[in-house]
Amino acid sequence: MAADRTTWVLVDGENIDATLGGSILGRRPQPDERPRWDRILSFVANTWNQETRGLFFLNASTNLPMSFVQALLAMGYQPVPLSGEADEKVVDIAIQRTLRALQGRDGDVVLISHDGDFVDDMGAIADGSRRVGVLAFEEFRNAGFAQIPGIRFFDLEYDAGAFDAQLPRVRIIPIDEFDPLQFLR
Repeated sequence: MAADRTTWVLVDGENIDATLGGSILGRRPQPDERPRWDRILSFVANTWNQETRGLFFLNASTNLPMSFVQALLAMGYQPVPLSGEADEKVVDIAIQRTLRALQGRDGDVVLISHDGDFVDDMGAIADGSRRVGVLAFEEFRNAGFAQIPGIRFFDLEYDAGAFDAQLPRVRIIPIDEFDPLQFLR
């Protein structure tokens, strides 16, 4: 791995959880339907062949799930517990501030979110001096990200292999990957 570069992995856990439960499953996920966050850090490290530093942003305005925080620490993430007023999107605010702070630093960035609130800040750091990516469910990723030159896209399930169970998603299949036997069961 490249010793001189780091990939910052910024996780909007609220956004991923809401998309998974509300848009894909239509219910609260079962344990095997939740992302395996350790696989994500490994996927990014292997894909870009360098060290990863994961920041997992949590809204802790009402409570801090200590068992989850401990699990994140064990997987190599730095939990970022935040609090604020009920009408403040504390996770979004913190990720936006982090993206702006990264503009003046070396390193590559992978955002794990579908949220269009980050498009402008991701565009600003995609200046050609670093690799920039979005890792999310492809069909729910904000279309604004596609307007950013040079950004790479990765799918949580299909590329990163972050789930133990196959999710009930309808996927557009590139013809080179089409296997009719998948549909003839």
